[in-house]
Amino acid sequence: SPSLNFYSFLSADVKKATKKFRDIDLEIYYDAKHAYNVPNMLKSLEKSLEYYTTNFGPYYHKQARIIEFPRYASFAQSFPGTMPYSENMGFIADLRKADEDVIDAVYYVVAHEMGHQYWGHQFVGCNMEGSVVMSETFSQYSALMVMEKAYGKDKMKKFLQYEMNDYLLGRGTESRGEKPLYRTDVQSHVYYKKGSVVMYYLKEMIGEEKVNEALRSLLQKFGRKSAPYATSMDAVNAFRAVTPDSLQYLITDLFQDIILFDNHVVKSSFKKVGNQYEVKINTSSEKFRSDSLGAEKPIAINDYIDIAVFGKSTSNINLGKVLKMQRVKIAKKENEFLFIIDEEPIKVGIDPYNYLIDRMPDDNVRKLD
Repeated sequence: SPSLNFYSFLSADVKKATKKFRDIDLEIYYDAKHAYNVPNMLKSLEKSLEYYTTNFGPYYHKQARIIEFPRYASFAQSFPGTMPYSENMGFIADLRKADEDVIDAVYYVVAHEMGHQYWGHQFVGCNMEGSVVMSETFSQYSALMVMEKAYGKDKMKKFLQYEMNDYLLGRGTESRGEKPLYRTDVQSHVYYKKGSVVMYYLKEMIGEEKVNEALRSLLQKFGRKSAPYATSMDAVNAFRAVTPDSLQYLITDLFQDIILFDNHVVKSSFKKVGNQYEVKINTSSEKFRSDSLGAEKPIAINDYIDIAVFGKSTSNINLGKVLKMQRVKIAKKENEFLFIIDEEPIKVGIDPYNYLIDRMPDDNVRKLD
């Protein structure tokens, strides 16, 4: 089947683990001493193909194989049907007894590289500004969806916060002007880290099926074809086509501008009223547009943002049982919310799962007074 003209040669004395997904051979070639994560890799290959074939379209190769290589370098890379994977990117870390709050990097990287079997191989972007969005950012989104199905939204909060912090750190140490996402080229903190948060937030706002519908339309129009290749504006237009009129501003904010927020809980309290609890939350919300050098200008806020009340937590990664979650349109800086709930509240939050690019994401959630 037509693919990107991109391949690698590898040779080694290795063991081989195999599994079937429909008529596709899943294969891991690995050093016999590094077998810790092989079952997890096979599982990620399987779950990735399950999600991608269901939501994006067919996988056209007869096999999907991962091949361990020595740590002359530390990366994993995707070639059509074959993914070389450095030993210290996933083979020599024993994650079998890892704490529940540890992000499963092996599972995630496999899902990301499998994403490239679609984004970058079947769907090839123009060699120009923004093309990396259609390979790396879309592969990030694909991996996030596989991760969410496996680990749930609470685990995704930690991953998204990690990605956002890396993006903010990258902005702070940037040696050249930052470009909006649709024009980015060499800035990995933009197309990887910001891209993850942007795509996940878009999914939350317009729905997973709408995002996947837009991605499918790009594959159907440009997949496995030669020039003319897609530009990032083709992707922007595909997302616009599936986005309701009331949310069109999102496409501009997320892809064509550099937008940041400052959301935080100012104060919060609760009291018991009969058999129920009255929760009061005061929040502050600001919105900024940044130029390429990082100069931020306040702009009017008129955005949908989640407000939540949480109960007791059942794990280290859990914000707590969601007692109330409401997506509200915030149009001014200072806001007050009053909720009546049936169970004892523990925490409250504004944008608690860190969907928005926030200058200080750590102050979005607060314990109740």
